Amino acid sequence: MAIGSGKGILMKRSIAILLIALFVLNLASPAYCDNALTKLGRGICNIITSPLEIPNRVGKVRDSSGLYSACTYGFIQGVVMMGLRMAVGIVEVGTFPLPNPEKYGPVLTDPEYFINLSPEKGSDG
Repeated sequence: MAIGSGKGILMKRSIAILLIALFVLNLASPAYCDNALTKLGRGICNIITSPLEIPNRVGKVRDSSGLYSACTYGFIQGVVMMGLRMAVGIVEVGTFPLPNPEKYGPVLTDPEYFINLSPEKGSDG
């Protein structure tokens, strides 16, 4: 028997108990409008769709300021937003069991998802 192997077993058991406790506490939480799986899905979606920020931002800048601005400022803005959306997605995937921000709410709110299929607020249908 190697020296310190008892500590390794104790550490593995402690980690397993901690993970099980976190899982059970997550299931026992009050009903929120969002939950851990929504946060996980939102994070994965943000990681996958983050590269679409570049053409999206280039198009928006082209429409408002012209082609030359789109090729420079729009591209830079798209790269920055791609990095931001990807970073937020990685954080949400890594922390999906934790109810932070409050009640599993989104970090990015405008828009929460790159592809928003829900109807616009104030529209009739």
